[in-house]
Amino acid sequence: MSATPRRLRTRCCIVGGGPAGMMLGLLLARGGVEVVVLEKHADFLRDFRGDTVHPSTLEILDQLGLLDAFQNIPHRREEQLFAHFMDRDLPMGDFRGLSPFPYMALAPQWDLLAMLADAARECPSFALRMHTEATALQRDDTGRVSGVLARDDEGEVVIDADLVVACDGRNSHLRADSRLAVEDFGAPMDVLWFRLPRLPADPDHTYTAPARGHALVMLNRNDYWQCAYLIRKGSGEAMRAQPLQAFRDLVAPLLPFDPARMDAVTTWDAVKLLEVRIDHLEHWHTPGLLLIGDAAHAMSPIGGVGINLAIQDAVATANLLGPALRGSAAFDDRLLARVPQRRRWPTQVIQRVQRIAQRAIIATLLNATPGGLLPAPRLLRWLSRFRWFRHIPARLFGYGLRRERVVFGAAPRPR
Repeated sequence: MSATPRRLRTRCCIVGGGPAGMMLGLLLARGGVEVVVLEKHADFLRDFRGDTVHPSTLEILDQLGLLDAFQNIPHRREEQLFAHFMDRDLPMGDFRGLSPFPYMALAPQWDLLAMLADAARECPSFALRMHTEATALQRDDTGRVSGVLARDDEGEVVIDADLVVACDGRNSHLRADSRLAVEDFGAPMDVLWFRLPRLPADPDHTYTAPARGHALVMLNRNDYWQCAYLIRKGSGEAMRAQPLQAFRDLVAPLLPFDPARMDAVTTWDAVKLLEVRIDHLEHWHTPGLLLIGDAAHAMSPIGGVGINLAIQDAVATANLLGPALRGSAAFDDRLLARVPQRRRWPTQVIQRVQRIAQRAIIATLLNATPGGLLPAPRLLRWLSRFRWFRHIPARLFGYGLRRERVVFGAAPRPR
């Protein structure tokens, strides 16, 4: 006979300790809401790969009084993003002149999450339960979500909550359990992630290298290169079945330095496959449950905006729902619609831009016979001379649309 599951009670249960979950937990706790965040891993020390912190997120950290703490995290500032062509490098994104943050930061996501967790722990109404995986939604007799079933090191646990917020990513268990309809837009690509050592004589910027049949994105992480090699959708396993040298030979001509650097990739275990997709929920909520971040809208890696959109979702959620969650009055599920009403439009605009880029640029590249770097197009050479042109992608992806400002939970609440 199985043991009776332990039972906990909280006002709001957040599932997922990623950027959306940790930010929402911090904001609600600072606003005096009792909140529990569940994170299935034992720590944050994982290779997230998507470590871009855009100006919109820097603004939020500044409003929270956490900018100084963030500046103490090892990071790199990028003022311009380049495209590496066969005959020249062209600046394609220029943050300089944008306000108040004229740069994009590259910082380990685990450090960002740990910083948010440390700030949240200063609030007496906050609890972070690591190594605790939500396995299913709990529903009451009316079908309303009333909490989650979870598992930790000690066994089964039931967490009763007035509101559950799913922030558990694009492979969300709770999204599947919610049975909410998903619109999937597909993608022409997947991505192979790997690292290369960076030497002092290497180029000092982050860039994309478009080529016939493939492409390479290289993020400058100061002491190493974080590399994303774009491949045709669904071809990752077939590529990994080939000898590793075949992969090295494909990537090497795209490097801006000695191709022999690819010898640093010594095993397929060092190459991780990211299956790219773009989708969104038709409805982000059902009674007692709200989904935000990648759980509500999986983003393409184009523009590196996933983290930042998730954090914008979290800020909007706290602003719109925080006052109703503070205290003990019954939560009004009709309020949940306010979050997608605010956040759906900016998310869908970015997804539409990503889909256009995938069709017009990436699919064209990847469907060609693999070859070397492309020459810089004449029109692009001319347009890249103008700062207004370089500002367009920097502003769209860096600051986004309908920027959120912290209202609920802006200042820490003393113990």
